[in-house]
Amino acid sequence: MPIAAIPEYLGNDFKSASPGQRFGMYLPIWTARADQEADVRKRAEAKSREGDEVSSLLSKGMEAVIAALRQRDRKPLAGLWDKNDFASRQAWRDVCALNKGDIERIKALVARQSEQVTTFGASDLLRLQATAIAPFTTGLGNEHPLENGFAFLNPYGLPYLAGSGVKGVLRAAAQELASGQWDSKEWHHAEDLHPEVHNKHGQRMFDASDLDVLFGSEALNGENHLRGVLSFWDVIPQIEGNSLMVEIMTPHQSHYYQDKAVAGSTSPHDSGSPNPISFLTVPPNSRFAFHVVCDTARLQDLAPDLANNERWKALLTEAFEHAFAWLGFGGKTSVGYGAMESEAMRQQKRDEAKKREDEAREQKKQQDAQRQEQSAQAWAGAKVKFNRANKSLSVEKDGQTAVALQPKGEELLGTLPPELRSKIMGNQFVKVTAFVAEGVLVRVSA
Repeated sequence: MPIAAIPEYLGNDFKSASPGQRFGMYLPIWTARADQEADVRKRAEAKSREGDEVSSLLSKGMEAVIAALRQRDRKPLAGLWDKNDFASRQAWRDVCALNKGDIERIKALVARQSEQVTTFGASDLLRLQATAIAPFTTGLGNEHPLENGFAFLNPYGLPYLAGSGVKGVLRAAAQELASGQWDSKEWHHAEDLHPEVHNKHGQRMFDASDLDVLFGSEALNGENHLRGVLSFWDVIPQIEGNSLMVEIMTPHQSHYYQDKAVAGSTSPHDSGSPNPISFLTVPPNSRFAFHVVCDTARLQDLAPDLANNERWKALLTEAFEHAFAWLGFGGKTSVGYGAMESEAMRQQKRDEAKKREDEAREQKKQQDAQRQEQSAQAWAGAKVKFNRANKSLSVEKDGQTAVALQPKGEELLGTLPPELRSKIMGNQFVKVTAFVAEGVLVRVSA
């Protein structure tokens, strides 16, 4: 059984550990002496030339067999502390599941942030709820024996989106909106240099744009440095299904791109061997709570127009909406990972879907009415009756009945002359010409 790179006294049962710990120091993918011996016995039992050879070597002792198999060019025996490929494939399943403690810690961290929110005034804080519509991943560049790392929040070992990452995405979104290439409601003058920055003695130092005031700026020469008025909190995902998810990327043409000896000299072709690579993600439909705190006192001093009527919130909200729809958060955003929707965006989608459903329903209703009108048969001298309880209008002739339900029943009743309507409402015997299609009363005339 492969082992983790930890002291033996810690044992090998890490189900209660956090996913970050199970993905890190407690990852059992390293070859132990017992794994080597098990592999030797398995090879010796094989009914093959190799099996006979290994069986004969066992007479010299296990150490001799292991040493001989380690020297082989083909199918060499794994050395101590070599990565076990089979265990590596199995490790993903053990890493993904969240235990009861993980779920409780996520709830506690989210509750802690919600409690901290109450310490800020309403004008100092922007809070947005978002739902992932694609897998979310971050920290893939972290070194890891399984090739792709993942960012966990220490010491809790839980997935998170760093506040610095949120700030970077929001700044990029704001720059795109301020460029004038997007139909922005708020950011069209955000790059104009107008607020004057003063030192502690009140002396004017340089001008800054709205982007500089909100996110900060730093000149290449180290001068004219300005700290932004916004602070971005880390985001703790509330994970859908209480489990992480494994995604796979499959790089092609590795012989062309990565083989240093022939890089650029061998043409790419389809006979190469793609190498599937697994990596961790937070599944879609997980929920993210974003918090941005503004130093409104500094904002009032640097850019009063952004502080008035909480305009900075309108700017940030638009930047968030743009980032959710077009940029994404975390890694692999260029291929769709990290896309999200705010609650307002989801409500807009629900409203648009309902509108389309209503329009389709109304169109079908009109088509059905038109078809019935075209195929309707006249029932001359049909007896008509109105049901006050369910507001339906029915006609009967020659043992056949047709009905118009509410509200169509009242509409058809209203097309008859007043004297006939009075008789029908009084349950008197009245005959009309009814037009019927498919057992439905379509039209009536006196």
